Amino acid sequence: MNKLFDSTDKIRKRIPNKRYFHLIIGNFYYKTENGFFRLLNNLFSQKKFKFRYPIMANIDKEQHWEKIYETKNFTEVGWYQKTPTVSLSFIEESKIPKTAKILDVGGGDSYLVDHLLDLGFVHIHVLDLSRKAIGKAKNRLGENATKVTWINSDILMFEPKEKFDVWHDRAAFHFLLDPKETQKYVRIANESISEDGLMLIGTFSGQGPTHCSGLPVRQYSIDKLTEVFSPYFQKTKCFQTDHITPGGARQHYTFCGFKKIGK
Repeated sequence: MNKLFDSTDKIRKRIPNKRYFHLIIGNFYYKTENGFFRLLNNLFSQKKFKFRYPIMANIDKEQHWEKIYETKNFTEVGWYQKTPTVSLSFIEESKIPKTAKILDVGGGDSYLVDHLLDLGFVHIHVLDLSRKAIGKAKNRLGENATKVTWINSDILMFEPKEKFDVWHDRAAFHFLLDPKETQKYVRIANESISEDGLMLIGTFSGQGPTHCSGLPVRQYSIDKLTEVFSPYFQKTKCFQTDHITPGGARQHYTFCGFKKIGK
């Protein structure tokens, strides 16, 4: 590892107009007054650096997402959906009662909460790392925002005070790159979901993007996503589908529905 840090020191000296830079294993980023930029050269393509997993280090995740929501309207981000059709279909097909406790992980400024309120659900919880994302959703909902429980937290630091009947995560889980983080996420989900509770996870597929909002993501096939959650959850339905971004780009997603096994 000393050789690794020696090499990064050399690169740091060659970065112009730098304030500081962040290291993501597999890619280098540096931050200037204009934001994040990815260096085109991939140091880790060199044989002397071999890592099985692209582990993100020294990134202030909260600061990054606050900047995203500060500088972009929600209708401009790649994951924007006015009507989250897949998520709503899952809820309808699962015949989830209106009194079910629903947690939307990484929900932030998503429109899912709007539709859940319109459908009459009364125990909606939205968790997001970004205060600005939550603030935008509250402003959009107006008085209806008081009908929602808002949780400002990193999912890996989340300590639930109650059990949830439905766990929903569209495009948050795939930002976890370190296997230890994915395992922790699965454990937290298991501890947070009620007996026989349901889960819907949506990630980029193997044919989907490798990055989102300036950060690398982990792509998942149906088999891979099923395997990750298999210690505590049984697959109920999986499929892959395209999402068209506001800019017209096509993003391929893997979605899997799960049911919790045991207590």
